Amino acid sequence: MDNKTIYALSTLFGKSGIAVIRISGSDAFSVFDKMTDIDSAKAISRKMYYSKIFDSVSHETLDNCMIVGFRAPNSFTGEDTVEINCHGSKAVIRSILEALSALPSFRLAEPGEFSRRAFYNGKMDLTEADGLADLIDAETKIQQKTALRQMGGTLFNLYNSWREELVAMQAYLEAFIDFPDEEIPEDTVLKIENTVFKLMEQISDHIEDNKIEERLRDGFQVVISGPTNAGKSSLINALVKRNVAIVSDIAGTTRDVIDAYVDINGFPVIFSDTAGLRESSDIIEQLGVKLAQEKVAAADYNIFLFDAENTSPDIFAQYCKQNSHYLLVANKADKISNFRKNELESQGCIVISAKNNENISAISSRLSQYFDSMYQQSSASLITRHRYKESLKECLENLQRFNLQKSIELAAEDIRLACRAIGKITGRVEVNEILDKIFSSFCIGK
Repeated sequence: MDNKTIYALSTLFGKSGIAVIRISGSDAFSVFDKMTDIDSAKAISRKMYYSKIFDSVSHETLDNCMIVGFRAPNSFTGEDTVEINCHGSKAVIRSILEALSALPSFRLAEPGEFSRRAFYNGKMDLTEADGLADLIDAETKIQQKTALRQMGGTLFNLYNSWREELVAMQAYLEAFIDFPDEEIPEDTVLKIENTVFKLMEQISDHIEDNKIEERLRDGFQVVISGPTNAGKSSLINALVKRNVAIVSDIAGTTRDVIDAYVDINGFPVIFSDTAGLRESSDIIEQLGVKLAQEKVAAADYNIFLFDAENTSPDIFAQYCKQNSHYLLVANKADKISNFRKNELESQGCIVISAKNNENISAISSRLSQYFDSMYQQSSASLITRHRYKESLKECLENLQRFNLQKSIELAAEDIRLACRAIGKITGRVEVNEILDKIFSSFCIGK
């Protein structure tokens, strides 16, 4: 990272009422002097000014804008920062960016560089940076809520508390390395061993309790399966409220898996419409049935759909034994008697008519309840990145190797490596090798 002042468009490029151009670095406030009539020395931090903005070379007026400065260290990046709120036409944006490029020591920011500078200047740790990235990408209310919680420091506080305990233990052990003739007092040995055991238990539970972290980002997999002509395609169309699957009375119409994304009460869900589960001499249909069976086995939740008029839920007995999270749904309620409907409901089935969009909300409600129960169990300290889990496992492995019966130098090394593994998550160690990967996922101007 160099010391140049960086700038970038922080809003989407295109027609809009307002666009925001962010500038950060030691020369950021020079924009007031060179591109407006405002004296930078008199510019009050966090005060918005209305001003014309012009090209520093030609003095041509580019726009009328609102401009605000944030003096270091009280800014997002921890550096002097200026934000130009201009009109959002492409011509205006281009002209201001070109004018900034002509200023000495100014350059266009790289992807994620504002957040990276904030990290280097101690304004955020890596978990907060990841939370910001998730907030930018959030498409559902739950994703937004989880990202905001992470930006608030929930994960950092947890991981840093573990790291501080490891640092304290490491200090004890290294002190005794410096005095090899001294034996470690028995109460100190007991304290260290108890702390290691407690941390192992807490980290193991933390890893084990987090079952939905990647699903909140990528979507829960819900598979709709059942015999041919049960109405699977009609159901997925009703659930996602648009036509994503072909509906036909011809058995075996759906031969491949069709996926559709939908937001259910804030939870991202991917519904999969599968080929009908039946014996077939058609090679292509056989492949579709095999793929459907694989999808059922790998699903987070299964909807087993059958024709209420001609079939019973017993056809799914084998699948119900193999899957713990499922819902039995009887379709074509418009073709059965009230007695039959009551009978099916007494067997735990939800009775619907996909064709008439009847009782579809009951399915969404049941799914929402299930996902919410999973979220509530893990939401307090949700593992939101695969790299967190890998680092926690690495920490756990080093703690499991720890033993005061071996040489104290090796025992201290186990604790140091465990501490370093935790530090990889928050950035409290040298982690240049992973920074590029993290911040490269950001858009320019963030």
